[in-house]
Amino acid sequence: MPPPSQPEAKNPIQVIERMMRLLDVLSHHHDPVALKQLSLETGLHLSTTHRILAAMSASGFVERAEPGSYQLGIRLLELGNLVKSRINIRDSAMPLMQRLHREIGESVNLGIRQGDEIVYVERTSSGRSTVRVVHLVGARAPLHVTAVGKLFLVEDGAQKVHDYARRTGLPGFTPTSLTSLAALEKELDYVRRHGVAFDNEEIEQGLRCIAAPIRDDTGELVAGLSVSAPADRHKSGWATLIRETADEISAAIGYRNRVQQPS
Repeated sequence: MPPPSQPEAKNPIQVIERMMRLLDVLSHHHDPVALKQLSLETGLHLSTTHRILAAMSASGFVERAEPGSYQLGIRLLELGNLVKSRINIRDSAMPLMQRLHREIGESVNLGIRQGDEIVYVERTSSGRSTVRVVHLVGARAPLHVTAVGKLFLVEDGAQKVHDYARRTGLPGFTPTSLTSLAALEKELDYVRRHGVAFDNEEIEQGLRCIAAPIRDDTGELVAGLSVSAPADRHKSGWATLIRETADEISAAIGYRNRVQQPS
């Protein structure tokens, strides 16, 4: 016998659990599933099932295939592709990051953007630094004081940079932090022209960083590869090697830099 129908959930956690149950049932059906069948298989009250499905439909997690039936929505595919791309970036990047680490002997970082911050998702540690390095896996830092963050700000364009400056106030962390829009725009123009970005002790005194962009198969900037080192060991000449390694990672995840051939 099917489980008894349950009353509507008042606890937000219960609602989430029931959403997951509905997604799980939908995932086992290749064709659209009728509302009554979903209610039966999940053991949820018919009105509860309808209410939750309506909310999920509004968010794109579920689609109404026809009157009274539902199937998984395109939003799940979008999120799945996003997760897949990040996992692929990390898998593809790590061997090349380790090679770069062996060549340079300093910490190599992989950072992605989340909102107004950079999140570091991979790192090879040099084990040599007495400086407290902020680039730990899971660590976050504002865009304007990190080399990787500047790459993303360049990608945003002038208006979004203005919006970012107004929204965040461009807080400073060290005497060399860029805390004015004019200074930030000048720095971003340099990044735009040279294809690499620098952090000149802007998030932590005594620590400098160089970053280059990583792009996916659509050409979108999806991550930044950076090398961080104490200022007394930093070498600006690393920029070429970092950019070449970032380009290899981009190629490994499908990016093709289409250079127009002469006619």
